[in-house]
Amino acid sequence: MTSFGARLAAAMDARGPLCVGIDPHAGLLADWGLNASAAAAREFGLRVVEAAAGRVGVVKPQVAFFERFGSAGFSALEDVIVAARSAGLLVIADAKRGDIGSTMDGYAEAWLGEGSPLESDAVTVSPYLGPDSLRGVIGAAVRGGKGVYVLAATSNPEAAGLQSAEVTTVDAERGQTVADWVAQRAGAANASAVVGDDRFGPVGFVVGATVERADLGMTDASLRRASILAPGFGAQGARLRELPARFGPLAPQVLASASRSILSAGPQGLADAIDRHNSELQDPSHA
Repeated sequence: MTSFGARLAAAMDARGPLCVGIDPHAGLLADWGLNASAAAAREFGLRVVEAAAGRVGVVKPQVAFFERFGSAGFSALEDVIVAARSAGLLVIADAKRGDIGSTMDGYAEAWLGEGSPLESDAVTVSPYLGPDSLRGVIGAAVRGGKGVYVLAATSNPEAAGLQSAEVTTVDAERGQTVADWVAQRAGAANASAVVGDDRFGPVGFVVGATVERADLGMTDASLRRASILAPGFGAQGARLRELPARFGPLAPQVLASASRSILSAGPQGLADAIDRHNSELQDPSHA
């Protein structure tokens, strides 16, 4: 079994660090001339997969924009995930699940379980019931060769008050912030789960491209051997050409996520938009 970290490294080496979001929200569906339905979300997702295949290594469907259509929406998402994985793309399900005990185990089975209709290569999770609440889903990821992306430093403005707060639990270092504590605790699995020369362990972190990590007390050491999923490029203001400056020595670990700046090009312009984003990442002078 090839680990998620090995598959991700191979995908990034072959296709670069761009991750294309699949976000069929109401405004984009309308812009594409599609109605607000599960069938339209399915068509939207499949068109993105078609354009992304062979151009990038990773796609990230936003689960909420399918889930809003109920069972038909989940069926559409299942089709999109299957099509993406069949096309050789790694799929990160942006579900942001978070719970405890058997409930979290259920989420792990749904998104990471072999043979599940929603089986993806990785899933985003929330640690705000405590990092130890993620043990079950991290364990499932390790056993199944899958990945987990933990929310650590998000770009929404109100998050800073929580993520920069000092942790008072006995296991935290003096003055350690929530963001750094989450990364340190959840990322501990990478030390034991990394296989051979794998660059990445099974646990990655969501770190917004517009976030100043130092303001949140987040240390580079806590992100060691972790893939970093960085939303915020494109429509949210961060420029792809700024990735090396924004992430410094962590830049090789960054998977740069872009959604609206690609999807707003419409179904006929997707391929060109992806190519432009890739060009900016590979040669900033082309931006």
